[in-house]
Amino acid sequence: MRRKVFLLLILFCSSAINSCLGKWGEREANFEKKRKAMVVEQIEERGVIDRRVLEVMGRVPRHKFVPEKYRHLAYGDYPLPIGEGQTISQPYIVALMTECLQLEGEEKVLEVGTGSGYQAAILSELAREVYTIEILEPLAKRSEELLRELGYKNVKVKCGDGYLGWEEYAPFDAIIVTCAPDHIPEPLIDQLVEGGGMVIPVGETDFTQVLKLVEKKEGGIIIQNIVPVRFVPMIGDEVEKQKR
Repeated sequence: MRRKVFLLLILFCSSAINSCLGKWGEREANFEKKRKAMVVEQIEERGVIDRRVLEVMGRVPRHKFVPEKYRHLAYGDYPLPIGEGQTISQPYIVALMTECLQLEGEEKVLEVGTGSGYQAAILSELAREVYTIEILEPLAKRSEELLRELGYKNVKVKCGDGYLGWEEYAPFDAIIVTCAPDHIPEPLIDQLVEGGGMVIPVGETDFTQVLKLVEKKEGGIIIQNIVPVRFVPMIGDEVEKQKR
């Protein structure tokens, strides 16, 4: 009798597990379908042509970088809240900024504004090393744990003031800034290799920000305006702000 009850219990548990796995698999397949549509409709059709960028955008699971309650919206054409007053950027903007860096695979990249960790995950599949800084400790810890869980081993996360860059690992072949200062930070230019590029949103208000490509040449820097954008403002150290 006990054996029969035990066998029935095993069958019940097995059935429940298979049901859960089935639903999980169905959900992941649905996310994959939405991700592929996102790449074609939101990114490729808007002019992003770098095949490596398109492939990575179609591979990295954006839904795992947003809070559970927003996951059904993860592949929509808009930013989403991630807590601490911050957002995960619109997929198109992530792809556009990444394409601007023209990564070939062997670069050392600095990201300022880790946020959810999504942009760092994208970069990790396109560059040799990624160093990312987040000033808000809860986000830094959360993204570091998530990136580690998802197997992104070439990303190093630091909690600190991104305005100052990461001098310990400088210089960088490319820099990407995912929060908007009111001017281009001099420490970031200093930490960029000659011939390197930085993509950064700059503007004093939400309505005056412009995405800029900054290229460091032998004779100085060349700045190109890309598109108007809206990013959360850069949060810097108050002491450093007073110095400026």
